[in-house]
Amino acid sequence: MDNRLGHRQRLRQRFLVAGIDSFLDYEIVELLLTLGTPRKDCKSQAKELIKKFKTLNNVLEARGEELQKIKGIGSKNIFGIKFFQQLLKRYYQKKIEKKPVLNSVSQVVRFLQQKIAGEKREIFFGLFLDSRQKLLKISEISIGTVDSGIAHPREVFKEAVEVSASQIILTHNHPSGEVEPSEDDLETTKKMIAAGKILGIEVIDHIIVGKDNYFSFKEKNLI
Repeated sequence: MDNRLGHRQRLRQRFLVAGIDSFLDYEIVELLLTLGTPRKDCKSQAKELIKKFKTLNNVLEARGEELQKIKGIGSKNIFGIKFFQQLLKRYYQKKIEKKPVLNSVSQVVRFLQQKIAGEKREIFFGLFLDSRQKLLKISEISIGTVDSGIAHPREVFKEAVEVSASQIILTHNHPSGEVEPSEDDLETTKKMIAAGKILGIEVIDHIIVGKDNYFSFKEKNLI
């Protein structure tokens, strides 16, 4: 048997017996890389990825073009990592959509952090609820540039009216990781609240997420 295939088989067998906790970070990355190139030795590339991005989480959240800056990694190698990213996004979206009632900030934060992992642009979402806070719809409202986001009350409340929402949770990410609201964030929130009062649709929170933290307007008594 090819030594590379034997090594890979041993890794897989170890996972089945002892689970993921028995793996070093680079070994997890190595197995993901080999999903796209099953006959290629990916150990050195996996180690280089961990060295460059510092942590396993950073590797798993990295964009494809960033991953391919490592020598020996091409579009085929990153299949496993990209598949993992998309799988997590779908998992958390389906999980949150199954919640009959959405009344936990942590649920929203976890969903958003997976949804926008690795994004360099600001993405604005609306979570539309009925009067009992049952989730009706999650909608991507707008995508900003690298350093700015765009969200207009017209776009948000058009969606809210279409699904007969009684309440809205506004959410967006800050690619910089800094979650303190900007002046634009504060002004946008005021406009959304004012528009909601006219239409009889309550804005119950605005949550800004970074990579590992968040800011809730409701928790900070700004709503």
